[in-house]
Amino acid sequence: MAAAALAVGLRTAFMVLGCLITVTIIYTVATDGLPFRKELLTPWMAATLVDFYINILAIGAWIIYKESNWIRSVIWIILLVCLGSITTCGYIVLQFLKLSPQELQQDPVYFVLLRNRKKDGTESKSFLSVVSARVLFAGLGCLMLGTLIYTIATDGSPFRRDVLSPWLSATLIDFYINVFALSVWVAYKESNWKTAALWIILLICFGSISTCAYIVLQLFHLSPRDPIFLVLFSSNSRSGNGYEGSLQTEKYTAG
Repeated sequence: MAAAALAVGLRTAFMVLGCLITVTIIYTVATDGLPFRKELLTPWMAATLVDFYINILAIGAWIIYKESNWIRSVIWIILLVCLGSITTCGYIVLQFLKLSPQELQQDPVYFVLLRNRKKDGTESKSFLSVVSARVLFAGLGCLMLGTLIYTIATDGSPFRRDVLSPWLSATLIDFYINVFALSVWVAYKESNWKTAALWIILLICFGSISTCAYIVLQLFHLSPRDPIFLVLFSSNSRSGNGYEGSLQTEKYTAG
């Protein structure tokens, strides 16, 4: 019963957040015009966009794993790049709606994260190894850290009224809705609520630097020979909740 209530709560939250960012974008376009203007690309807007798209890459990697059809994957990634958290929210709500009553009662977050099964019986290979993913996300974390330091050094603190343009405000709302999605995953992953709370605070304060640090840390809990998708799941799901069969099937498919 608690699991089903959690699923309803998360589905509702993402529906509300999706509507919030949609209204925000429409309002900003109506009051401040289209965002495709050179003068909008201030140093802090550029830094925010780098931060934003690193988180988008992390969410996009999950979507690529999740979708069994590459055409659907490409469509969703294009929508994610173009529409940001509108797509994130829409995709997550859709995955919750696909869950069976049994999955809702067991562990809805696990089944939302788990790959959609192929209907044609063909197998798919992992496009990234654990080691290469460590290098990729460590590099992206360093890129964002360097961008942050450079922007502070050349343009000063972001906590100034003149920095907060209408489109930067809209981008920040977009950004933090994606942070909320990542925070749900972190809360699911962590068995200790204090550790989960600490990482969520770091995500809120440092954005994709924390996203990359967390992903790299979780990847170091895996063997280099493990399929990379195992990073998505909590240790309880992998060993203690009776889901070994599903993950083993996915493991052999990925291998």
